[in-house]
Amino acid sequence: MPDVLSAADSERAQARIAGALHAQGVRPGDRVVLCVPGTSAYVSVVLAATRSGVVPVPLDPRLTPYERDAIVRDVEPALVIDDPSTLDELSGGEPIALDDWPRCRPMHFTSGTTGRPKGVWSGLLAPDHAAALVQEERELWGFDAADLDLVVSPIYHSAPLRFAMGTLLAGGSIAVLPAFDPQTFVETVTELRPTSMFCVPAHLQRLFAWLDEHGTALDASSFRLVAHAGAPCPEPIRRRAHETFGADVVWEFYGSTEGQFTACPAPEWIAHPGTVGRARPGRVVTTDTDGQLWCAVPEWARFTYWNAPDRTRSTWKETPDGPAFTVGDLGRVEDGYVYLDSRREDLIISGGVNVYPAEVEAALEGADGLVDLVVFGRDDAQWGRRVCAAYVGEVDEQTLRALAAERLTPPKRPKTYEKVASLPRTATGKVRRTEL
Repeated sequence: MPDVLSAADSERAQARIAGALHAQGVRPGDRVVLCVPGTSAYVSVVLAATRSGVVPVPLDPRLTPYERDAIVRDVEPALVIDDPSTLDELSGGEPIALDDWPRCRPMHFTSGTTGRPKGVWSGLLAPDHAAALVQEERELWGFDAADLDLVVSPIYHSAPLRFAMGTLLAGGSIAVLPAFDPQTFVETVTELRPTSMFCVPAHLQRLFAWLDEHGTALDASSFRLVAHAGAPCPEPIRRRAHETFGADVVWEFYGSTEGQFTACPAPEWIAHPGTVGRARPGRVVTTDTDGQLWCAVPEWARFTYWNAPDRTRSTWKETPDGPAFTVGDLGRVEDGYVYLDSRREDLIISGGVNVYPAEVEAALEGADGLVDLVVFGRDDAQWGRRVCAAYVGEVDEQTLRALAAERLTPPKRPKTYEKVASLPRTATGKVRRTEL
């Protein structure tokens, strides 16, 4: 059973953690890498850092040295926390005063078609912008002191971390599951009676399959908010979620690490099947002539890509509604409702984790005997999509698997490898992934 962390206990821990960071010479604008498993204490460290102007960089603790070292070199952090015991040691610092609100956003890394992970950098926020960032989240999701947010997704991901931070800042409490397991989830809900949760469709799918297998039901009456995102949700799973948690409880939202485009309460989806909702308050979602979705955001929600000015310039443009960004997804806007037609080019979403073929291909391209390789996705009953690879050359499949295990976290490793005589390409040389 996970421990419950109250806002009051977290507040005291945050002051001590901020003091410990300051004593180690960490100053506003510096980066602190967090590469440890998620716990309630993890959230206190993130809040302590952001409320003193220090930028946390949450990383998947499963990253291989090949993946992690490249990011660390790029970030040039003042501190790398890669041992869980360090989190406890930070709580022994001398308390210092904190700002009322986080002065920055955590810098999450996201990959892309280039294959190079990019940090989403917000810089330090002016006091009024820092307050506005917290307030808009609170108004949208209703965070308050009565909340107990159950964290079921990896805390280094932007959405679960944002929900946990928003709950503590509103005076509520959080509980963090070390990993999602349907039985543990049911037992935790029964015992703790949480009020809010962010999840991905794969969590719901696993939960419902377990309930059916064991012929049991979940008493979900304590929840006032269950938000899902991260991957398309199959309609049977979505409707089962409405029945289990209540149509007045379930929300979907569409966005990315860079920012959130829409929010959709279940009744709106029921009235407009297929939509991902209206633009979030303070945002305007439009499409260009190619059907690409753009989102104009307030100043406090803007970002650049760390050390990637060209990529930043190609992501933003001026619109009548102000600066807007895109992540390359295609869709349409009808009567104010946004519909998503295609996720960004080549993206594979497996169990709610974004996997970019270019990153996987770059990790494997140096294998001896490999002539050509392409990574693509196929439908998977459990995870939505699974990562696959087709290759040309005399390289042994086990060599590719060993290299993937050395350089890539488990969700990025191809599950199947297929040796082919040649890869299907267009006249301009681009691989036709859809044929694979």
